[in-house]
Formats: sequence, structure tokens, C-alpha cells
Amino acid sequence: MLDNLKETGKSIGQEISRAWDLLSDGWREIFNRSSNALTHFAGGKEVTQPTGSTAQTFPRWSLLAGEVEENGDELIVRLEVPGMDKENCQVRIEGNRLILSGEKQLERSSETSCYHVMERAYGAFQRIIPLPGSVIEDKAEASYKNGVLTVRLSKRGPEASMSIPVS
Repeated sequence: MLDNLKETGKSIGQEISRAWDLLSDGWREIFNRSSNALTHFAGGKEVTQPTGSTAQTFPRWSLLAGEVEENGDELIVRLEVPGMDKENCQVRIEGNRLILSGEKQLERSSETSCYHVMERAYGAFQRIIPLPGSVIEDKAEASYKNGVLTVRLSKRGPEASMSIPVS
């Protein structure tokens, strides 16, 4: 009987260790791949919830996942900014950095509604994307479709600051 308990304990310990290793690997990959995408949203609305509700405020951090693709003489930057209007996105270039800033607005169906899950962040934000080289600011183009902001940049330009209108 004691041997069975020892074996069961050992087996449970091995399963917990294996589960912990898998969980740790997953978190490491998320952190390594997404650490720059982790974006702070400031000044989002507090949401009044009925008494007894488990969710009280919206998150202040969220992922704005992106990619920078180099294609010949062009850099293409894509950022996922779902739930935003293009009018709320500002894009500018400062040196070898693309800076996206804006504000994600809360759209609540009713003031009396009750949220049970709150995973989306709202408020003002800024995301800085390092560029692999200088770009020609005058040729920059930005577009927004299906929640993805795409910025096309011609390489080899002088370093300066410029705002880019989003179409």
C-alpha cells in the first residue's frame, strides 16, 4: 500500500513537472515573440459593474502585433489594431523608428450591461517599431483595412520626422 502511494506521488510529480515545463515554454515563447508588441493603454474608461460581477476594469495592457517586411527597396510594416477607426491612428517617422499612436474607444451597447470577460484594452497608446534602416519620408503611405494598418516605406532616406496620413 505504501509503495503504491509512493508510485502515485512520483507519477503525479512527474506530470506536474511536465505540465510546468510546457507552460514555461509557452510563456517564454510568447514573451520572446511578443514583448515589443505588449502595449500600454492609458486613460481608458472605468466600467461600472453591478455588485457581484467578477470583472471590474478593462485591462491596461494588450498586444498590438506587428511585422516588418523588407522587399527590395521597400519596407512594409503591418500592425494589428482591431476595433479602431483609421481616424484614431496617427503614424509618424522619427529617424529609424515608426511610431503608431492613437486611442482605442470603448463601444458599449448599454450603460446597464454587465461584462463577464474583459480582455480588450481601451485608451490612448503608443507603439514604436524599430526600422532596419533609413527611409524616404515623403514616399511613405499608410492604409487601414480589416483591422490591419499597413505602412509602406521606401528605403534610404534622410533621417527626419514626418506625420503620415492614414487612408
